[in-house]
Amino acid sequence: MTNKSVILFDGVCNLCNSSIDFIIQRDKNDQFLVGPLQEKEGKELTSKFDVPQDYMDSLVLVEEDEIFFKSTAALKIAKHLSGGWPALYPLIYLPKGFRDVVYDWIARNRYKWFGKKNTCRLPTPEEAAKFLSAANTPA
Repeated sequence: MTNKSVILFDGVCNLCNSSIDFIIQRDKNDQFLVGPLQEKEGKELTSKFDVPQDYMDSLVLVEEDEIFFKSTAALKIAKHLSGGWPALYPLIYLPKGFRDVVYDWIARNRYKWFGKKNTCRLPTPEEAAKFLSAANTPA
């Protein structure tokens, strides 16, 4: 694999897909690879950290040999985005339990508020290099 950080997301969640689009547009330093938790590559990566195969409760960030979930993952991602988003990173110093209350509330309601797809999204040709599945495909 590469030395990039990997973001895993619920591939059928409309909010999650919109968030990934947002991240891809602001990942000017090409820091991240992304992929659905439901796909083989996502399951293989999370299994290295003993995450249950059916885990869909949050955004997941894998940096080097560490895995991060929920608001911690989101803030660590924001730190690397272009624009003013890194300014949110100091929120990491708030207690995780406090941060995750808001994250969990949105996560619990994401399908009701934003809807879901029947299948995971496919990357456009322009996005393909940003997806974990393409990074693991032999050229």
